[in-house]
Amino acid sequence: MGVKGVEKMTLAQARKAAIAAVEKLSADVGIPPDLKGVLKKEDVQFLAESAYADACRPGNPRDCSVAQIAKLYKSLM
Repeated sequence: MGVKGVEKMTLAQARKAAIAAVEKLSADVGIPPDLKGVLKKEDVQFLAESAYADACRPGNPRDCSVAQIAKLYKSLM
């Protein structure tokens, strides 16, 4: 990840450095830091249904409904 000096960092410091490196890379390539301005209200239902239908969903620690997923997306707007 290009983080220098990790061998001298505590685990907590290394974690923070890794997060900072990912945030910097995201900014460098133009990935927005959150979904504000990217997520459109008209897309929420489709995205929620797609997330619910995803093959990985049954492996989540909590079961959820399409409505709960939609509510989560809306909270990110």
